[in-house]
Amino acid sequence: MTELAIIGGTGLTRLKGLEIERREVMHTPYGEPSGAITYGNLCGKEVVFLPRHGYGHTIPPHMVNYRANLWCLKNKGISKVISICAVGSIREDIVPGTLIIPDQIIDYTWSRHHTLFEKDLTSVTHIDFTEPYCQEMRAALISAARDADVRVIESGTYGASQGPRLESAAEINRMERDGCHIVGMTGMPETALARELDLCYAVCAVSANWAAGRGTEPITMEMIDRNIATGLEQVRTILEQLIASGC
Repeated sequence: MTELAIIGGTGLTRLKGLEIERREVMHTPYGEPSGAITYGNLCGKEVVFLPRHGYGHTIPPHMVNYRANLWCLKNKGISKVISICAVGSIREDIVPGTLIIPDQIIDYTWSRHHTLFEKDLTSVTHIDFTEPYCQEMRAALISAARDADVRVIESGTYGASQGPRLESAAEINRMERDGCHIVGMTGMPETALARELDLCYAVCAVSANWAAGRGTEPITMEMIDRNIATGLEQVRTILEQLIASGC
């Protein structure tokens, strides 16, 4: 039984040598997940994929059922999760197309279901979120990137915004003052829910654009799509190295 799941876009199912074996529709106590779980075999190891925004990329970030997604993975015996996501760059050295493995996060979202601990409780549960990402998985991603000769920024703070609109320049200025290096819309509550479920969870983020007020050109979907495509090629290289190494 597989232990590793990858949450991200459908393009990740085009890894070299990946053989798709089956898909499984899941139902959870928290509603329907974003899509069916896809099982594949890569380097002799079974890997699970889950499309965060659905197979047609139709679910906006604020409407993703993060609880259902993480619960169904845990229910299938998954213990390790790699999240692939697109972000905007706040820090000057994180140019579009760069990969980042964040080590901290700040939550600016609202009105999302942020916890599994809401009903039929026998006690109040508080998780330790001092280090929000699994250090073991972060180290494995960084090691795989080095072995594959792919440059990554090995730390940084992820600012999780509400979306689906992009941020204003003033909001990005505020995030920079708060210590954020990148901004994205899917980091929370996904990261906290993974901790509640005791999943070894880490993020590999692709810089898709300069954050508002940081670039010299208007932010366009064409620009974002181009940088994501470039970054995902590097992500696939890292994942292939990671899985081949026995993660």
